[in-house]
Amino acid sequence: MPRHVAIIMDGNGRWARQQGKPRQAGHKAGAESVRAVIEESVTAGIEVLTLFAFSSENWSRPEKEVSFLMDLFLRALTREVKLLQEQGIRFRVIGNRSNLSSKLVDTIVAAEKRTAGNSGMVLQLAVSYGGRWDIVQAAQKTARLVADGQLSADDIDENSFSQQLSFSDLPEVDLFIRTGGELRISNFILWQAAYAEFYFSDTLWPDFSADSLRLALNDYANRERRFGRTSEQLGVKNAKA
Repeated sequence: MPRHVAIIMDGNGRWARQQGKPRQAGHKAGAESVRAVIEESVTAGIEVLTLFAFSSENWSRPEKEVSFLMDLFLRALTREVKLLQEQGIRFRVIGNRSNLSSKLVDTIVAAEKRTAGNSGMVLQLAVSYGGRWDIVQAAQKTARLVADGQLSADDIDENSFSQQLSFSDLPEVDLFIRTGGELRISNFILWQAAYAEFYFSDTLWPDFSADSLRLALNDYANRERRFGRTSEQLGVKNAKA
């Protein structure tokens, strides 16, 4: 079982188009899939679930759609935080909050504080997030540490740098899922998914169910994770090349 699962929830717009409905209907339907996947992740014993809700590039979408998505997020968070608390889920948001409204930021902070003491699964939403942004802000933090004399340039290594990235206190991504049939990572978690197993599903996100997640988890269970080593080193029978 993967400790950390990250999902690009793609296909809301295409789902709506196939249904002859506006894009907003697809986003609403996608919210139902979020609930199903969270519940199945808890049941499966996953430690961290990270969902790509809104990328740094999504700000370039039509203003009406962006406004709808932000409002949908605000309403869903306000409605669901009680349930998250009851399930013992720890809620977090990663991303550049400077672009978010003060009302949304306040709601996020309140939800994070309310669930901070929970010991169950960590649910992370990536909002206004980009993998390149994450690396750049980590570089800026590292540069400030050097400038302040807290770190020397010679001491910068993968470990010290990774401590400045988002969710440095959590396991790196084990299973990276993208729905909707596209075969790209779209500037999602880059550094922290260096050794993730990738699973691409043709299923559009509003149709992605608990059963769909179980299929991905079963596929992951049959992967051989070598991290640069050979199968023989890992003592795997019927070793792959």
